Amino acid sequence: MGIRLAPSCVSARKQRFIAGILAGSAIGLVPGAALAQDNDADASIVDDDQDNVIMVTGIRGSLQSALNEKRNADSLIEVIQAEDIGKLPDQNLAEVLENVTGVQITRTAGIGTGVQIRGTNDNLVLINGVKTVATGTGRGGLNFEDVNSAIIGAVEVIKAPTAANIEGSVGGTVNLRTIRPLELTDRLFSFRAQGEYSELSDSVKPRLSANFGNVWEAGDGEIGFVISGSYTEQEGTSFRPRVDRDNLIGAGQAVTAAGAPGPDFPFLNIQFLNQELENFEFETINIAGTLEWAPSDNLKFFADVIYKDQERRQDSSRVQGSGVSAVDTVNVPDGFETITFGSLDGLDLGSIEAALFGTIQPNLAQDDDDPNLRFSSDTGARVTETELYRLGTEFTTGRLTTQIEVSRSTSDTANPNLSTTLNFINPNPLTPLDGTSNDNSVPFIYDLRGGALTFGLDFDSPFAPTVEQLLDPSNTVLDAVTNSNNMTENEEDAFRIDTTLDLDGVLGFITSVDAGYRYNDTSTEFTQLRSTFGTGAIANSPSGSVLAGLIVPGPDNFDEADGRALAFRNFVVIDPDQAFSDRDNVIAALQAALDATPGGQAAIADGGRLLADIDPNAAGNLGASFRIEEETHALYAQANFEAGPVRGNIGFRWVDTSVDSFGNEIANGVASPVAASGSYSEFMPRINVVAELADDLFLRTSFTEDINRPDFDDLSLSVSFPTGPNNAVELGNPNLAPETVQSYDASLEWYFAPSSLISIGFFHKDRTNLFVTQVEDAFEDPVTGFRDITPPCEGGGIFNPVPDRNVLASDADQGNGLCVPLETIVNDSANTTQTGIEFSFQYDLSQFEDALGFASGFGIIANYTWQDFGGGEATQTASGRGQQIFEAINPNVPDPVEAVQGLLDFSENAYNVTLYYEKYGLSARARYTWRDAFRTLDTAGGASLNSTLGFPVVTDSRGQLNASVVYDVTDYLSVGVEGVNLTKSDISQFCVNDGALLCFQGLPDRRLTFGATLRF
Repeated sequence: MGIRLAPSCVSARKQRFIAGILAGSAIGLVPGAALAQDNDADASIVDDDQDNVIMVTGIRGSLQSALNEKRNADSLIEVIQAEDIGKLPDQNLAEVLENVTGVQITRTAGIGTGVQIRGTNDNLVLINGVKTVATGTGRGGLNFEDVNSAIIGAVEVIKAPTAANIEGSVGGTVNLRTIRPLELTDRLFSFRAQGEYSELSDSVKPRLSANFGNVWEAGDGEIGFVISGSYTEQEGTSFRPRVDRDNLIGAGQAVTAAGAPGPDFPFLNIQFLNQELENFEFETINIAGTLEWAPSDNLKFFADVIYKDQERRQDSSRVQGSGVSAVDTVNVPDGFETITFGSLDGLDLGSIEAALFGTIQPNLAQDDDDPNLRFSSDTGARVTETELYRLGTEFTTGRLTTQIEVSRSTSDTANPNLSTTLNFINPNPLTPLDGTSNDNSVPFIYDLRGGALTFGLDFDSPFAPTVEQLLDPSNTVLDAVTNSNNMTENEEDAFRIDTTLDLDGVLGFITSVDAGYRYNDTSTEFTQLRSTFGTGAIANSPSGSVLAGLIVPGPDNFDEADGRALAFRNFVVIDPDQAFSDRDNVIAALQAALDATPGGQAAIADGGRLLADIDPNAAGNLGASFRIEEETHALYAQANFEAGPVRGNIGFRWVDTSVDSFGNEIANGVASPVAASGSYSEFMPRINVVAELADDLFLRTSFTEDINRPDFDDLSLSVSFPTGPNNAVELGNPNLAPETVQSYDASLEWYFAPSSLISIGFFHKDRTNLFVTQVEDAFEDPVTGFRDITPPCEGGGIFNPVPDRNVLASDADQGNGLCVPLETIVNDSANTTQTGIEFSFQYDLSQFEDALGFASGFGIIANYTWQDFGGGEATQTASGRGQQIFEAINPNVPDPVEAVQGLLDFSENAYNVTLYYEKYGLSARARYTWRDAFRTLDTAGGASLNSTLGFPVVTDSRGQLNASVVYDVTDYLSVGVEGVNLTKSDISQFCVNDGALLCFQGLPDRRLTFGATLRF
């Protein structure tokens, strides 16, 4: 298959650049178009002087064309061609981007979801240069797990923007390029069918994709059409155990379960146990279509349509050992470990002993209903429909080339959710109900040795239930329900005009001047639709016996990830399948059961219900809903130059943005509209210079400025109250200023052989107005552990009327509503910096075919990134429990203990190495990716900063091995298998510092994909 270059009327500089772009942009949707040839021949790119056709063959050809594009660019970019993507052992674009130097990713249930470019999540995602909108209330654009790589022709990462590039990125801009029809020289058709096996889910899901494209003559011109589509199902499972060890026990203040004296030193005992099984099922339809018509060499019309329909279903379960702190002083652990917390901002936090293994036995004299056992089922979905339309024309008049484009990008998302919690009522006669609470005592056992958080029921205890009793619905009561269907509608309408005046040979070293204007009207609207029920009272809790048709055994395979001996294997939950597929009837059954309770009858008599229908006009829903509108005008101008071995561009981009925020304020249960407005302007110079120091040796430098706008929900005037007693209430800040970023780049690139590169680069970023999270903790009594249960929360935090108080209040004060942490986003008052070094190496042995024979098919790709973060004044402070622990170790520590906030999901070191082989129709790859430890808010079981001692957890360093093998059976048929996370690498997360207090684990899936590709 060939790709044509630009018309001869275009300037030499622009033709060189376009040639680099076009070299591989239309390849990928013909997986193995080149592989249908004999791979004994070297991969090559041939420029035929007569018809300007570029022929690309094999992996090496796609790598070479990507290098050509990087080499010919006048700014710093990284490119992966679609032929390359089609051959990687990755199933979405997040995992593909991990191959790029300076890019790391985060995963959900083992599936790539988050992308960090140069240590930051604040990046833009474009499709064919059009800005995409998010599925939620963020800024970055579409989710990478939503896009099948089969519809993408090339992936471009812009690290140093030109003046023409859209503003709004800190680390880089990802531009997903689909196939351009008029670049085709042959008809394009391919079909791929695959099945993906998920080991922990024990399921096989289909993956189908097809592509068609062709060009036809139309008078003196031509018309081209390409359509690509995919249908994908995917299932990902991850086990995420959580153990909170933040209950401080003073020296000599505890006894064993048998009554013997405890240790004479302070220690951390168990506060909470949580066994979470995350299961996500994806069903995605992707369609990309492009029509291009060129009536003449100087005129072209184009239209792009991108459509995505995805349902991401979640049916996760959580088994919780709660109320453990109530009996901590009468359950001394059988073994301890020394926890060294390390230092924060130079403050040595010291060491303390912590529970390592033992049992937790009921003690009715200490507490008559704790510790207790809860079974939660989280059944929900993200149902998103995304559309992108692009319509435009490009024409040349003399030396002036103009492109005019209008676009519309929309994303409508619904989040249906039905989450329920059942409390287990232990029928063991030694643990009677107290007559008021809807739970009673259950014994636990735990063993945290060997870096594994393992725990379960202590069946050797005289207080233990039997397996049959655990699986009997009549031994449960309904404790909590969340019924919601939140809606988010995002859209952006844009118009842009871009012009290029060709000055080649007219104005000395100035080859051309670019100028343009862009207008966009962007909006997001979030509508909360939610109804909740939560109680601690047995009078409000229907027995599971009346819900027997809805209750089923929960998953019993928590040991399959690592073979652990201790786990909760016997429990019941509200059936997630019924909750998802027959949601209305399940809700009706739950409401009927609640209505029949004494508390339900009392609520009806008062004109209400324990679980109300979703009312969009309820004060809580109106108070959480918001709309934000944003309008931006952008102007840019840029001079492009070339003088001997030096070329580049110098220009500026100026933006003017106005923002209007609308919400509701709730006073005495009545909603009143509120609004706020603001505006800002920013002038951003951008300079890129490339110098060819010698043949194949390039020095690339740049200075650029950009802005990073706050997420829409961070600007909102509304407040949403979470259902958990430890979850912070997030308060928007409409006064947030955009972050400004100055970036300096310098790199040296040596293209020392075909398809080969050695490069080393340096980057530095100065960031002003960094967005940082501030948390005001709710006061907890250091003796009782109780919180304030009435507003206005003088001790700190904010009053949340929704959560059940549970162990955070005395038995006499049970009910709903208490003070919880308050969280908001502010601008850091001090500048922050990011500095990094990137190294890349690419080489293959094809040039030594005569000497090496079959071994000449080997090649290697490797990259390494080091980066550092500094500056800033905004701090995070220890939570109430964290402060108590640090003061117990050293009474002289500051109050509060605090540390300057760093970047989340920021790894200091990262690398990946890919070894590939391509010859005799065989194509194989193995890629090992490793990233250093990083701080994150992505934790298990809904943990908050309050649960992690006030600081983001540290995810330990981790490597992952992916691989693929493809064989060409004929010129038209290839078969292959791909593997993700072949070594089943797990995840460890520590509180405060890396290697300190192990708080969470992640045990992700191993996935295998097998299938075949037909091409004609």
